[in-house]
Amino acid sequence: MQKITPDDIRYADLAQKRFNKRFQGQPHYIFLPTTTQEVIEALQYAVDHRLRPVVRSGGHCLEGFVSDPSAQVLIDTSLMTSLSFDELKGAFAIEAGVTVGEMYRRLFLNWGVVLPAGEHPGIGVGGHILGGAFGFLCREYGLAADYLFAVEVVTVNAAGKALSTIATRQPGDPHHELWWAHTGAGGGNFGIVTRYWVRNPQAVGSDPFTALPKAPSSIITFRIGWEWKDFDETSFAHLVRNFGTWAGQNSAPDSRFTPLCSFLFLNHRNLGKIEMKGLATGPLAAQLIGEHLDAVATPIKLPFTKQLEESGWLRFALNPFPELFQPGSDSAQIKVKDAFFRNPLTDAQIATAWQYLTANATIGGGLAFATYGGKVNEHPVDATASAQRDSIMDVACNAGWIDPQAAAPSLDWVRNFYKDLFADTGGVPIPCEQTDGAMINHPDTDLSSPLWNQSGVPWYSLYYKQHYPRLQQVKADYDPLNIFHHALSIKAAK
Repeated sequence: MQKITPDDIRYADLAQKRFNKRFQGQPHYIFLPTTTQEVIEALQYAVDHRLRPVVRSGGHCLEGFVSDPSAQVLIDTSLMTSLSFDELKGAFAIEAGVTVGEMYRRLFLNWGVVLPAGEHPGIGVGGHILGGAFGFLCREYGLAADYLFAVEVVTVNAAGKALSTIATRQPGDPHHELWWAHTGAGGGNFGIVTRYWVRNPQAVGSDPFTALPKAPSSIITFRIGWEWKDFDETSFAHLVRNFGTWAGQNSAPDSRFTPLCSFLFLNHRNLGKIEMKGLATGPLAAQLIGEHLDAVATPIKLPFTKQLEESGWLRFALNPFPELFQPGSDSAQIKVKDAFFRNPLTDAQIATAWQYLTANATIGGGLAFATYGGKVNEHPVDATASAQRDSIMDVACNAGWIDPQAAAPSLDWVRNFYKDLFADTGGVPIPCEQTDGAMINHPDTDLSSPLWNQSGVPWYSLYYKQHYPRLQQVKADYDPLNIFHHALSIKAAK
């Protein structure tokens, strides 16, 4: 196994492998294991030398949980890239270093199937699936975590010994709770995932061609663009209401619109455009898109550009909406503040959005809406650790910058925007009739700060709701020494 130190020519590239450049760690050692046994050895080295370990798959954590100056050993799983069909389990075995794009490619080319997961092809599955995993196909097929059959995790017991455990969905499995925790509790809590096994819970037998959903035969994408200068506060509010109303009316698991996902990007006015993007699959894709736009975009009665494109699934999945993921991404610093909505924005919230998005400021950011629900909402709340199962939208205040001098004003803008958006609930989206907390795959350390969370609802209830005590017990059982911890990590039950 390779152990890389700061004087190694590879160190700088590996240390800087992170999506969000706001954070920078300087670990003493970077380990590049290729097997589960090597992960065990790397973790044991950290424990024996009393060095704090962190683990990385794709490097897309939005907060500084991995790129933390206090982290001394970085275990990078990116060389663990096996993907195969395990006939004994009747499930696909996917190692933690596989990226979402590579997973899509290999599942499609070998078997014509798909696991619904994230949007960015560079995301590593290691930290993605265990947080639930939401993406373009989830309204049609559910979360990636809904397909988790088994997981291999390297943990540290009370004696300080690193060991691997395979935990399965089977109710009689003595490690069933460890499996359950990996269906939505997020990374850095219990151990190091080295491998997932995924299959449709309804699949029977051991045929790889039916173990996961069939991939779409084709998709149609849409892009809609308005000039910001054409909007006044009335037309702006009309657009936001239309999108929220449509999402609320079409979020049920049996909606005929589950093959469609849509995003509304309310960019800051200085960026010049308001945009909608999305896709639909299946033979009715064009019709679904037309009806969606007729309900959301057309009634605004403002001129807009429209672009439709038919594509094969794989071509799209490997380079989706490149304008979202490529420009400036190599040097971008970002802050994303996420919220689940059960009902559309109120008039007061829309007015707050107008105020912040039209403020006289040079801001690279905005308010983004993603349709949610569909098949995500057909699962019982306690079936997985993903607790939000009746939401209609995921909404995020976000800001990005490259110039270091823009950091302070950008952070101030996005934090206050979010706080004022939820002014009636203490500055955060508490679980209530309208909102339902936030997504742990989009972590936000502000939710644990009394400055930004004045709701009286603790951060862990925003992410995990009633599941938190159960997750605390899993933490106590599998990480009793608290080897794995970060700013939003689960605390063991006492």
